Amino acid sequence: MPMPATSASPLRSIVSGSIGNLVEWYDWYAYSAFALYFAPVFFPQASPTAQLLNTAAIFAVGFLMRPIGAAFLGSYADKHGRRAALLLSVKLMAGGSLLIACAPGYATIGLGAPALLLLARLMQGISVGGEYGTSATYLSEMAGARHRGFWSSFQYLTLMGGQLLALIVQLTLQQFITSAEMTAWGWRIPFVIGAGAALGALLLRTHMSETAAFEQEQAAGQASGRPARLSALQQLQAYPRETLTVVGLTLGGTLAFYTFTTYAQKFLVNTSGFTKEQATLISFGAMAVALLFQPLLGAISDVLGRRPVLLFFGIGATLGTVPLLRTLAHTSSTWGAFGLLIAALFVVSGYTSISAIVKAELFPTHIRALGVGLPFALTAAIFGGTAEYLALLAKEHGVAEYFYWYVTGCALISLLVYWRMGETKARGHM
Repeated sequence: MPMPATSASPLRSIVSGSIGNLVEWYDWYAYSAFALYFAPVFFPQASPTAQLLNTAAIFAVGFLMRPIGAAFLGSYADKHGRRAALLLSVKLMAGGSLLIACAPGYATIGLGAPALLLLARLMQGISVGGEYGTSATYLSEMAGARHRGFWSSFQYLTLMGGQLLALIVQLTLQQFITSAEMTAWGWRIPFVIGAGAALGALLLRTHMSETAAFEQEQAAGQASGRPARLSALQQLQAYPRETLTVVGLTLGGTLAFYTFTTYAQKFLVNTSGFTKEQATLISFGAMAVALLFQPLLGAISDVLGRRPVLLFFGIGATLGTVPLLRTLAHTSSTWGAFGLLIAALFVVSGYTSISAIVKAELFPTHIRALGVGLPFALTAAIFGGTAEYLALLAKEHGVAEYFYWYVTGCALISLLVYWRMGETKARGHM
């Protein structure tokens, strides 16, 4: 039975939910962080760039499962509770990570190896797809109205923290084993760690409280004799403006985020000419600093409103993406690359720090997890999930700058949405 919400439980539940979110995103990003090493194991007969294209394609396919996860787990969360859905999502993530850790290579089982890798990413895609909308809803409903932006920023803080943990594991392994050993067997270690950590997160989440907003909605529905719920798409049809707003505000943000996080490490190696170890260290440092931006900008949004912070991202990304990537491509200084990535991530934080709360504030309780999760997952699958693949494809064909302008164009579309949308902070859905 779900634990009831109590006056003493919100902070503890927010922390437990955030830690679970961190573990899930560590598992998700470990794939990207270690792709440079395990790509030859699953796709041996190819050039280094082609191997990365193959692993990036499976990364993108994992994104395609995120809308399915968002629809399934979002509806589940709106019907059975946020806590129940968060428990289910972390179980799926644990299973996917364990499968990657144990999967034989191409030399052992041929095409079965990439097939197992694909299956594991499909499981993780469903998990992450449901995790985003449900955790965004959970954090926003547990937080008090005055500091909702600050507390909700912990979603992306832990999301980025998961990626940072993946880089910490990578840096640690690089210090103790050789590159050949990493390619041969060392890349499995982070997935073993991820599976174990996911089981630990599962234990934490069993002690989380259900949100008062969900329990009140359930009680109101039972008292009124509300009819059976419609399908996910039928429910969302009642909120077309809100759904399209989620798509528009996510478009530029998710693409910019994956460009300057997961793809940045490969960009530093393939384009800027840094070693794998240097690229990992630069990415690690920039991500560590970027963690601090999340609560800072989340707190600012509690004072100034959500829309000004979104506009900061939209304007910065539209005007700054092309010159920043051009400069980064020709940078040989590690400190120079570090500074450029920090600048990029500070701008991106105008989106990441408050994206969860803005979306949650658009929808009422009975459809909040689904309304936040499904349109976000669809947009993230199409634009975020293909970011690495399109960037590497442009690089392979000698037109890398096409990708720079693609990111800029998507940021501009989101900027227009931010400009036209109303402020969400004062809405009374919660």
